[in-house]
Amino acid sequence: MVRRALLDRSDQAADDDALPPDQPYAARSGDATAPWRHVGSVPWRGAGGRWIVWVARAVAWAVLLLIGYRGVLAIIDGHSSGATASSGTTASASAFPVTSAEAYALEFGDVYLNFSPATAARRSHDLASFLPSGKGSQLGWDGAGSQKVLDEQVANVSVTSAHAAVVTLLARLSNGSLIDLGVPVYAANGGMSVSGDPALLPGPAAAAPPAGSRAAADRSTEAVLRSQLPAFFQAYASGDQATLDRFAAPGAHLTGLSGSVAFGAIDSVYAPAGGSSRTVLVTVTWHLPAVAGGQQGSADVGAAPASLQMTYQLTVVRQRGTWDIKSVGAAAQGSP
Repeated sequence: MVRRALLDRSDQAADDDALPPDQPYAARSGDATAPWRHVGSVPWRGAGGRWIVWVARAVAWAVLLLIGYRGVLAIIDGHSSGATASSGTTASASAFPVTSAEAYALEFGDVYLNFSPATAARRSHDLASFLPSGKGSQLGWDGAGSQKVLDEQVANVSVTSAHAAVVTLLARLSNGSLIDLGVPVYAANGGMSVSGDPALLPGPAAAAPPAGSRAAADRSTEAVLRSQLPAFFQAYASGDQATLDRFAAPGAHLTGLSGSVAFGAIDSVYAPAGGSSRTVLVTVTWHLPAVAGGQQGSADVGAAPASLQMTYQLTVVRQRGTWDIKSVGAAAQGSP
């Protein structure tokens, strides 16, 4: 009996040590260090297949980064090409010789706007130097009537390319009108020509500034200034620097008119209420020097000097009981 019990125990231990035919030794129950587990009939490692998820995520991020990079690069390239095109256009227009074209158009305008039957041949000859070959010698003038330009200035230059622009002249004519004249100018290889017919345009219309409202006047300050300013404007007219310096506020430098006019009178003073620094308006009458011999054809004209009334804007500062002058200038619209 004892022997059979030992044999039975030995057979059971042998059975326990045996493995199923489809299970590896390393997967034996109770072996905590076994690196492999069994799922069905396929062995797989402990993270449960997570490495596939991480690989997929890495691929997805790579694709997203690539798409983002290409998109940003496309935007940058688009801006760069747009900026290049814009700068190229600007550079092309800026290559036009504006200053030379202004002078050229002024010379042309002096010839074109002056005409008379007595000087028609001379005008035709002078115009030819501004025109390409084959253009009409009088540029549309029929040879009748007379006109004289009294003054002209450049009002505007509209550049359309590196070779073309329209120069607009502002001119006053002998009939009293103020006109604009558009002159098309072509420039290339250091040369210029008037490339088309000039166009007569209306001059600038008169603009009516809005009526300003003045603050209440400080009558006591006006009275002080009326007594003080005649001496100042006498020195201002003559250019007496020593006297001007006595009226000048600290840090101010005042210069006069060096005798081009003579002081006549203070016609009006307006001083608004305020603090120790004010902006005031002063109307002055100047006497202009007489012209020897008077005007041509009027022997009795010019015997007495002409007078001009002008309004100045002064900035005055209260110093030691008197008003010192910081600046003298023209009165702008909207001044107090």
